[in-house]
Amino acid sequence: MTRAAFDFSGSVILVTGGANGIGAALSVELRRRQATVVVADVDEEGARALAAEGGGPGCCEAVRMDVSRRDEVQRTVADVVERHGRLDGLVCAAVVQPLARIDEISPEEWQRVIDVNLNGVVWCCQAVLPTMKRQAGGSIVLFASGTADTGKPLAGGYTASKGAVRSFAKTLAREVADARVRVNVFRPGAIDTPQFRTANPGGTTIPLDRPQDAVGPLMFLLSEAATMTGSLVAREMPFPGAG
Repeated sequence: MTRAAFDFSGSVILVTGGANGIGAALSVELRRRQATVVVADVDEEGARALAAEGGGPGCCEAVRMDVSRRDEVQRTVADVVERHGRLDGLVCAAVVQPLARIDEISPEEWQRVIDVNLNGVVWCCQAVLPTMKRQAGGSIVLFASGTADTGKPLAGGYTASKGAVRSFAKTLAREVADARVRVNVFRPGAIDTPQFRTANPGGTTIPLDRPQDAVGPLMFLLSEAATMTGSLVAREMPFPGAG
């Protein structure tokens, strides 16, 4: 069975944390499906290398953006809209996951996790919503984790932030439904990414999927075929150590 042939011609999609992992795999596939993809990452060199690869009728641009800085997010999104005149999709894949016990994590480490994983999502949504509302349409895809339900040792900030993102998405979906802006959450499962390997330094006995394996559900959520909002799309049942 082949992947559904989504067509994103004419669409402009912003992917945060898009320089590697799932974000990079999605950006490559969206470009193949004729989208204009803006890869936003603090790893500007990695984002530019991805954008320079070519490989599709679409277009891929790279910008440096720290999602934890609201002013930087606002400027970046404004520049994207000024260049392209629209913004059809936002995928928030940027994430950090330091390893620390809850009784030992420093205030600075905790704040960084919240600033990137939760506040960064809020700032990005705030920045894209005026354009999406004006267009009377758009798709926002946020990332959850099964560990928000199961818990995970040494990942208190990460699990807390991912649980908060899920609740935030439910409320935002209700607030913007009348503008025909869809807000959904994706839980990718155990994917072999640099972030997953860093968060699981001892390895795992669980078989890991490829970043490309998460692309199909994400493209569905970005497409007009996904006529739902406030939903959670998960690739597997939650289990300890996932995502």
